[in-house]
Amino acid sequence: MARAKASASPSRLNAEDLSALDADVEVRRHPSARRLTLRVSRTRRAVIVTLPMKCDLVEAGSFISRNIDWVRERLGSIPEPVPFTDTAMIPLRGEPHRLVFAGAATRRAAPVEIETVDGAFPQIVVNGMTDHAPRRLIDWLFEQARRDLDVAVQRHARTLGLAARRIAVRDQASRWGSCSTTGTLSFSWRLILAPPLILDYVAAHEVAHLAEMNHGPRFWSLVQRTMPRLDEAKNWLQIYGMDLHRYGPATVLRR
Repeated sequence: MARAKASASPSRLNAEDLSALDADVEVRRHPSARRLTLRVSRTRRAVIVTLPMKCDLVEAGSFISRNIDWVRERLGSIPEPVPFTDTAMIPLRGEPHRLVFAGAATRRAAPVEIETVDGAFPQIVVNGMTDHAPRRLIDWLFEQARRDLDVAVQRHARTLGLAARRIAVRDQASRWGSCSTTGTLSFSWRLILAPPLILDYVAAHEVAHLAEMNHGPRFWSLVQRTMPRLDEAKNWLQIYGMDLHRYGPATVLRR
């Protein structure tokens, strides 16, 4: 993370610099901030500068300008996004699938169907008006994630003698799963894009938190007990996890 440095003659960030970044720039004020800080969100492809309450926006622009090479380097390391569009390739349970926005169906069809094609990638066929296809697809992916997570959570809970109060599937950017003190387990829908082992591991991880709300030795012992391939799954997430954030609707869809 870049931090503010003294500069005798800071330059302002001009419109061309900002446009060339090809990323959203967010300026936030925080009461506890003592200096300017800068970070790049890999999940949202956004440049975020945090300011002390009394710092003006001119200095924020100057700060980004002074660190523009640092920002470009990190933005350049983020894989290009893959929006949900007709013919796009996305993973489903770790296997590549091609999206087909079929348009209005001539027969009564399910909103989303999987079709196998000889000698080609399987297809995720989204029926109905193409303008609504991304919404229909994301709803279907949420439901697929919920089904797989329900099965995985119940299996791990039985093994460990625990019980989840509720399972929620969300569009979480900062974590794959979480466990509340009330026993609600929340998961990212993007786990349905990953190989089944990864979804299974995250489910086991959060179920273990029902007994241990920490990451101490007893917690990891519980995860290992119900998830023998723990290390393999953790390594996959560390290497490939961020890549799952490439995929999604071209615009934010509110649920």
